[in-house]
Amino acid sequence: MLDVHRLRVFRSVVASGSIAAAAANLGYTPSAISQHVAALQRETGLVLLERAGRGLVPTPVGLAVAAQADAVLARLGEAETAIASMRAERTAHLSLAYISSVGSTWLPEVARRLTQAHPEVDLDLQLLEDSTLEGTERPDVQLVVGPGTPVRAGAGFDVHRLAEDPYRVLLPATHPLSGRREVELAELATDRWIDSEPRAGWCRGNLLEACTAAGFAPAFHVQAHDYAMSAAFVGAGLGITVLPALAAHTLPDGVRSVPVVRPTPTRTIHVVVRKTIARWPPALLVVDTLASMVETTPPRG
Repeated sequence: MLDVHRLRVFRSVVASGSIAAAAANLGYTPSAISQHVAALQRETGLVLLERAGRGLVPTPVGLAVAAQADAVLARLGEAETAIASMRAERTAHLSLAYISSVGSTWLPEVARRLTQAHPEVDLDLQLLEDSTLEGTERPDVQLVVGPGTPVRAGAGFDVHRLAEDPYRVLLPATHPLSGRREVELAELATDRWIDSEPRAGWCRGNLLEACTAAGFAPAFHVQAHDYAMSAAFVGAGLGITVLPALAAHTLPDGVRSVPVVRPTPTRTIHVVVRKTIARWPPALLVVDTLASMVETTPPRG
């Protein structure tokens, strides 16, 4: 295998016109340059330089090797530039996967603080509702929901418990229960329900399990694509919906949010952080901001 450093030295000799000039340009001694050229000739089995008067000139084969060295060194330079660019990009981008209920509540403040403190960092946001914690293309920071038990994020990631998010029922203002301070889940058994969750998601299973514990299965009549749509459907009088308190922060006019009890379905929000950036100031700022937002976004009644 050819030694790239020796190719570089030989190419300098050809470009400089002599071993002494190459030594001066590279900061080596003429003896060191001669040793590198001699070693390259042994590696290739070719005569690369020949005497011409009192100096050395490249042989025709030497010129051909110099041309190949140009191609090798140019490609190596491209690779080094690309790697440097990727390294710079890695420290200038922060990817964050979020769940929809924090999109309009926590993330605007996260983005504001990050932009003010670190304007050189681009925040790459991705909506990821299924809380996937697998695969190689995982974000740097990810918000996930699940039970209160510890989340296993896998090697290379740290998990921080962020908040408990109990569920509430959204009711039209004209609903008989809308003026209550709390509503037992079983009292909603005969209502028309609006489904707010992906059917295969953990949050929907969590809600159905609570309804089962209350002795009924909800009758879903409308499938909404997100929490905002389900709240709008409630406002339109199409039924009621039960969703996390964080998703009930902003409600349409004519919709009331009431805590659900006996039982109260609850989800836990965790933040998962890639270990290699855990102490990077922009990542620390994002996590700290998320933690500070927990107490500043109470649901609206």
